[in-house]
Amino acid sequence: MKRNNEYKIVPITLEHQEGFRAAVDSVARERKYLSFLEGPSLEMSKSFVEENIKGNWPHVVAVMGDHVIGWCDITSLNRAVYAHCGELGIGIISEYRGQGIGKNLMLNALQKAKIKGLTRIELTVFQRNKPALALYEQLGFMIEGKKKKAVLIDGEYDDLICMALFLRQ
Repeated sequence: MKRNNEYKIVPITLEHQEGFRAAVDSVARERKYLSFLEGPSLEMSKSFVEENIKGNWPHVVAVMGDHVIGWCDITSLNRAVYAHCGELGIGIISEYRGQGIGKNLMLNALQKAKIKGLTRIELTVFQRNKPALALYEQLGFMIEGKKKKAVLIDGEYDDLICMALFLRQ
């Protein structure tokens, strides 16, 4: 297992696009944590990264050398009435979990969200993902509700927990 002092957290750049897409694909294919079962195409991933950079949205990656091992992004909800809000997405490649990388990614992205002027950060998490729920609560996210049987993967339902964090300005 790698020690967490061997990685860096940096804002995503165009050079990270392929590594970011590969990391998302790796986590998605585990079929446990994300609301999609495989990563987006390289073209879709490239567009996502470019939009985040262009809009100055918080999007950071954890890199070990030039290998992306995790990410955290806070993206627009795409309506004027939600301009104060962002939606958080995060993932860590399996062999790097449990080392504090996710927490460090989130703290970095949340600081950038504050600087951007966001005051509400939302996320959803599978109810069975107890480590993520504990981390989100530790960082101050509050449970706002539950979508029962919201996901169906391999014949098994899971509830989605809706959470939010209010940033002070």
